[in-house]
Amino acid sequence: MNHKIVHLPSGLYFVATPIGTARDITLRALDVLASADVIAAEDTRSLRKLMEIHGVPLNNRHIVAYHDHSGAGARAKLLAALDDGQSVAYASEAGMPLIADPGYDLSRAAAEAGHLVTVAPGPSAALAALTLAGLPTDAFFFAGFLPNASGARRKRLEELAAVPGTLIFYESPKRVAASLRDMAEVLGDRPAALCRELTKKFEEIRRDSLATLATGLEDAPVKGEIVVLVDRHRGDSVSDGDLDTDLRAALQGNSVKDAAAIVAEMHNMPRRKIYQLALEIAKGEG
Repeated sequence: MNHKIVHLPSGLYFVATPIGTARDITLRALDVLASADVIAAEDTRSLRKLMEIHGVPLNNRHIVAYHDHSGAGARAKLLAALDDGQSVAYASEAGMPLIADPGYDLSRAAAEAGHLVTVAPGPSAALAALTLAGLPTDAFFFAGFLPNASGARRKRLEELAAVPGTLIFYESPKRVAASLRDMAEVLGDRPAALCRELTKKFEEIRRDSLATLATGLEDAPVKGEIVVLVDRHRGDSVSDGDLDTDLRAALQGNSVKDAAAIVAEMHNMPRRKIYQLALEIAKGEG
């Protein structure tokens, strides 16, 4: 037996679960799952299976479903258990709770009510990918999932373009190629990594520029859970005057689109921003 029954003071215990390999769970997480008075989970079936793998008995406890669609009713039930002096363990389907997963409202409500809120930490897809990507780790920004629609996605990427750290995104196999193309267009063709199925049998890391990664998906599409990481902007600071001069020069003999592409590549800046500046100049000269 890897777990042991321990005394858990009344409180809310967030429990990290494996993102792939079941043996990645921590011994403390098993202790909490074995000992809590009440167990809640984003996906009751996956947690029940994980507990069975590790021989953690339910002992007449049932697993309460708590996810984005369970509403205030399930949260009230868990808070009532805390009010009664019970210990409540909560696990999301995979990885750390609250990291692009449910649990924030529960955490906030429990803390505001004065209950103990703590965590048995463990696997995280974002941090695992950051370790493997080959990109700087001294500063990073977790951006979660980008919007589905290209226009909204590009707008969000523009907001993130100047973040002085490695960008981390979760993405679905169906959208990843389109997202990579939008990233290359908005952020510039930065170094990046596509990490999929981390800790699982078909784990794969692709490291290249954003545009090359997008092109590569045409011949070798991917399946499974995906994390995309993008290097920070590394271009030198360029004055508005220099941009104006370079764009006016590039517009001599080139279309607005081509001139913007030339200057964006010259200064390693997002094409969308440079294109808007080029349009303004062209209209002023028209």
